[in-house]
Amino acid sequence: MSGAGAAIVTRGVTRDFKAGQQTITVLHGIDTEIRAGELTYVVGESGSGKTTLISIMCGILWPTEGEVEVFGTDIYSLSDTELVEFRLANIGFIFQQYNLIPSIDAASNASVPLIAQGMDRHEARERAVAMLEKLNIGDQAGKLPNQLSGGQQQRVAIARALVHEPRLVVCDEPTAALDANSGRRVMDLLREVAVAEDRACIIVTHDNRIFDLADRILVLEDGRVEHDGKTMPEDH
Repeated sequence: MSGAGAAIVTRGVTRDFKAGQQTITVLHGIDTEIRAGELTYVVGESGSGKTTLISIMCGILWPTEGEVEVFGTDIYSLSDTELVEFRLANIGFIFQQYNLIPSIDAASNASVPLIAQGMDRHEARERAVAMLEKLNIGDQAGKLPNQLSGGQQQRVAIARALVHEPRLVVCDEPTAALDANSGRRVMDLLREVAVAEDRACIIVTHDNRIFDLADRILVLEDGRVEHDGKTMPEDH
C-alpha cells in the first residue's frame, strides 16, 4: 500500500483482551487502507472484530500491536492530549447507543463538537439547527432526547457527528433504527457531507438495504479481512 490518497492506513494491527487467565485475540495483524473519497463499509458476523477495528482506527481503543495512520498522522505516537485534540478536529462519531446528553435539547446536543472547538454558542446552535433541518428534524431542535423517538435521537447523533465537517466520519449501524426511506436519506447525506476527495466515511453495518451504496466493502471474519471489494461476496 502506497498510502497515496489514504484516509487511514493500518499496519499489523492486533488487539488482545484479557478474559480471566486467558488472552483472547480479537484482531490478527490487520493491514488495510481506507481511501479518501470513498464510502467504506465494514461488515461481518457478531464477534468478528468490526467495532474493535473502527475503534482503533479512530483513536478510541489502543492496539496491542501495530500502527495506525489517519491522514498521515501516526495517531498512537501522539500524547493523550494531542490524540483528543486530533479526534476533535478530524473525526466525527455516530455511536450505536447515540450517547446524547439527556439534560440538553437536540440542537445543543448537535452543537457539542463546535462548542468544544471554541465556537460562539449562538453560532454553534445556528449551525446545529441547519444540520438538523438537513436531516428533516429541524422542528425537533428544542426537544430533549427523551421527548424524541429512537429514529429522531439517531438523527441528532448523526447531526452531531457531521456538524463540524470532520475529515473522517465513523458510524456504527447508522441506519439500524430507521425505515428504508429514512435510511437511504441518511446515507445520501453522509455521502454528500462526509465523502470528498479529502474526506472519508466508514460504516459498520448489517443493513443489506444499503449495501449497494458502498464504494467498498471490507468483510471481517475472526479478526481478519476476508474480503475487500466493491460488492459483497456471493457467500454472504
